[in-house]
Amino acid sequence: MKYLEDLNSNQKKAVLHKKGPCLVIAGAGSGKTRVLTYRIAHLIKEGIDPFSILALTFTNKAAKEMKNRIEKIVGTDARSLWMGTFHSIFARILRSEGHKIGYPPNFVIYDTQDSKSLIKSIVKELNIDPKIYKENVVFNRISNAKNRLISPKEYKNNPILQEEDASSLRPMISDIYKIYNDRCFKSQAMDFDDLLYNTNILFSDHIDVLNKYQQLFKHVLIDEFQDTNYCQYLITKRLAAVSRNIFVVGDDAQSIYAFRGAEIRNILKFEDDFEELNTIKLEQNYRSTKNIVNAANSVIEKNKSKISKEVWTNNEEGELISIKKSFSDNEEGKIVSNLIFEEKNRNQLTNSNFAILYRINSQSRSIEESLRRIGLKYKVFGGVSFYQRKEVKDLLAYLRFSINQNDEQSFRRIINYPRRGIGQTSVDKIITISNKEDISLWDVLERSSELLGSRINKLLIPFKDLIISFSNFSKNNDAYSSASHIASNSGLLKELWDDRSVEGISRFENVQELLNSIKEFIDNEDNKEKLLENFLQEISLMTDHDKEEDKNEEYISLMTIHMAKGLEFPVVFIVGVEEDLFPSQMMISSRDDLEEERRLFYVAITRAMKKLYLTYSSTRYRYGMLKDCEKSRFIKEISPIYLDSETFNTNRSLVSNVLKQKKRNLSPMTKISKKSNNIISSNEINELSEGMNVRHQIFGIGKIKKIDIHSNQKKAIINFKNVGEKTLLLNFAKLKVLK
Repeated sequence: MKYLEDLNSNQKKAVLHKKGPCLVIAGAGSGKTRVLTYRIAHLIKEGIDPFSILALTFTNKAAKEMKNRIEKIVGTDARSLWMGTFHSIFARILRSEGHKIGYPPNFVIYDTQDSKSLIKSIVKELNIDPKIYKENVVFNRISNAKNRLISPKEYKNNPILQEEDASSLRPMISDIYKIYNDRCFKSQAMDFDDLLYNTNILFSDHIDVLNKYQQLFKHVLIDEFQDTNYCQYLITKRLAAVSRNIFVVGDDAQSIYAFRGAEIRNILKFEDDFEELNTIKLEQNYRSTKNIVNAANSVIEKNKSKISKEVWTNNEEGELISIKKSFSDNEEGKIVSNLIFEEKNRNQLTNSNFAILYRINSQSRSIEESLRRIGLKYKVFGGVSFYQRKEVKDLLAYLRFSINQNDEQSFRRIINYPRRGIGQTSVDKIITISNKEDISLWDVLERSSELLGSRINKLLIPFKDLIISFSNFSKNNDAYSSASHIASNSGLLKELWDDRSVEGISRFENVQELLNSIKEFIDNEDNKEKLLENFLQEISLMTDHDKEEDKNEEYISLMTIHMAKGLEFPVVFIVGVEEDLFPSQMMISSRDDLEEERRLFYVAITRAMKKLYLTYSSTRYRYGMLKDCEKSRFIKEISPIYLDSETFNTNRSLVSNVLKQKKRNLSPMTKISKKSNNIISSNEINELSEGMNVRHQIFGIGKIKKIDIHSNQKKAIINFKNVGEKTLLLNFAKLKVLK
């Protein structure tokens, strides 16, 4: 059993656990995947039929990776395992047994868009206001009900749910739920939630089926147990009720998906359902430095609802956590970009060593802009790049079409958004006439009374008047006033505001973030021309070159903290650590919500392996206004012995700050006098030439080996005496020429 040699004592104890229920509390970076993998391999090695082992995960990727690892240890027997996601395993059972509840083996599985489309049709058929009964809102309401095993009939008879719907002006959700359920059944279809809901129905109504699978599955194992919802846990508890061999791995400190229905109670109260429970704690962290681990511990200990544990590590002490304060979110982006540039040069790191994490997607905008300006490759995960998001592109299309009425792509995008009754057939006809008559789209609209039917012409008149008013307004007002006017009067802002689902709120925030960037544009004294067309020109230069990166190319990872769970990076930046942003202002009304936000912060901290930066701004643009911000309470909760605070100033360079930090380590002979520190300005960069001797405030004295001052990124290769060759961007290098 060579695989056991790779384990520490507690990991080995978990893998060798004999019988009965076992809860493995796996702290961040403690090797939980290895334990779960080796546990399954060990069961097979001990003679347990792999066909009788049920292993449940939350992603297909995790299931595939674990099965591959197990196969390397036990061979092809691993292929007989019942291993996969909750949804895939339960779908497999329903394919076989679903006829008992009225579904054929070939039932259809609706994805989210299928479900929303059906809901949209039902709302239309009921002749109720689609702006109130938005498909996203209704879908989420139905989904939450199913995850709590509430049937349409129970929903209808639940006074609390009915009151909630009535207060939100949606009293007919229960009717939509019933019709939706009936239509799915009639179509022999299940949505993702039905795969869980109907498995529970199957096991509840058909004890013979439940007994069959209770006898089949001698061992039930669950990964990321803290993320299970009520429905998932009830199924697995039933399946393990006979054998009692349920083995779950998770970390209550990383339970961050309550908004998806995850129940932290499942892990906190697991012993209530299995009194003979054996609890094993994996507390040794193999990922992070001591300072990072201890800082994370000092935060999470503030939570009251938790399982007591003390995560520790034998890794090096490591650097202190750096706290960086900026004066604005725009400057925050510049600071992060500069720090990454310096870290890369100083420690010979690559782009893939860095991750930038944020609470909400809209925060990526200022970061992306700064990374582009400094020439650093990045990739946004969990969604498209900020300027490629649908709602952002929708508003940009309105802005562009207000400036240029010949823009066909913008026309296609906005002609019926928000809806004004102009269908795709009409749009295609307008474009066909434009091409056939060799006239502009706007000319077709201007002559719609003679070129198009009277019905389409009637619908187009308000749209034409709207665009003319936008065009006139933008000629006489600055970019921000124009954009705000267009966003409001087009109906786009109201469309997004009316959708109060998690996704709808996020889209509204993204549009507000675009408006914030326009406000920053006109507030910037360097931008002399402040009209809308000037902003659009600048933004087009930043987005025209966006393209799909090569898979082998190195990039900095940008993502929300939720998306980062399970990942690790040598250097991590957590940006926007401010009150009302992190913790979110929507998550501080109850202790449970606040504790989930604190767990999210804990997850963010523990993604870092070697170096962690926390950044916050004293001001941030919100809804077009510059708001004062306050450092998050979470930063204050970190024990100060693990922190290294430093405030940035727009009038001081990054390098001079680093120099100040390092000064006490320099001898009097090597300290640079402020009087002699004549750093070259951006205007003097063109005077640099190969062979010149220069001084860098970190790398010391060096000679310019090669220089390129004619491209957009002015850079030089400099051979430094102490650290060798470095490639520096001259706009940021802050060099001093030595005579």
